[in-house]
Amino acid sequence: MDPAQFLTESRVVIVAGKGGVGKTTVTAALARTAALAGLTTLVVEVEGKSGLATLYGQPQFAYDEVVLSPGGPQGAADVLARTVTPDEALLEYLGDHGLNRISRRLVTSGALDVVATAVPGIRDILVLGKVKSLSREERIDLVVLDAPAAGHAITFLGSARGLVDAVKVGPINTQAQDVLDLLTDPALCRVLLVTLPEETPVNELIETAYNLEDQVGVSLGPVVVNGVYPDLAGIGADPVAAARQAGAALRPGEAGHLADAAAFRRERAQLQAEQMARLAADLPLPQLALPFQFSADLGPADLAVLADSVRDGIAGLPEPDPASTPSTAPADDPATEAAS
Repeated sequence: MDPAQFLTESRVVIVAGKGGVGKTTVTAALARTAALAGLTTLVVEVEGKSGLATLYGQPQFAYDEVVLSPGGPQGAADVLARTVTPDEALLEYLGDHGLNRISRRLVTSGALDVVATAVPGIRDILVLGKVKSLSREERIDLVVLDAPAAGHAITFLGSARGLVDAVKVGPINTQAQDVLDLLTDPALCRVLLVTLPEETPVNELIETAYNLEDQVGVSLGPVVVNGVYPDLAGIGADPVAAARQAGAALRPGEAGHLADAAAFRRERAQLQAEQMARLAADLPLPQLALPFQFSADLGPADLAVLADSVRDGIAGLPEPDPASTPSTAPADDPATEAAS
């Protein structure tokens, strides 16, 4: 599939996953891929300081929009970024409704905390409402939202439906319905879930996927499997024979250490392959595999490798069948069988 076509299938892409699986790294790589495809991309993060700016070699940013990566030759576009907080989103919402005089006083007095306690989910719909507003700006081709970690992602994305059901009239209902319209329209929004090829993250991702589809009704894009060990040619070769062929000499004990390291790498790769196969069996969605980066602190060079992997992974996806509607329902689901 053409990357630009894939990335413009919806105006907002929400990247979500368990903490520690590299969700922010995937967000950065996806945004970079979009920019290289000529799409002006805005990255929105909601949890405060993250490693996003470091990946682009830039200083930390806040609510004001910054340029993480300017457009350049060969049609590349800008990667923009900003943080969206409930307080700032509330200020803008009140300002847009002619309440500038009281907006700051409400935030500084802690009134938002009182409202958030009385109306659970209000913070989330303020943030998501702002994200939808940003996606409507003509200068922006794609908004990539770095969502909260998986445990909070379900409540974060499910808050709108809960408020629509709980609050039947008034501005809260209107805002919640507007956000729900965003989340449930595949042309406006998709969710990309991120995992590591390990048992616990895979289990949590599968559970999150079905909960999001059942409780929120979002459209799920491909699953991003981060940290996959790339294939190494000659990993099974005998160290002594390989050294002799290369004209190198091994010191005493080195052949054994090399053999042990190669065996460990093969074992880890096999375990990863098993988890990816299990994920594919339990969650029938395409997978985008990103290679493990052997760096203590990821930076622009690592981001370039990951963005290339995202592009190549998207290019390898099958073209969508317009006659079919994607679903995470497994093939042997009783409901699916009954419908057929």
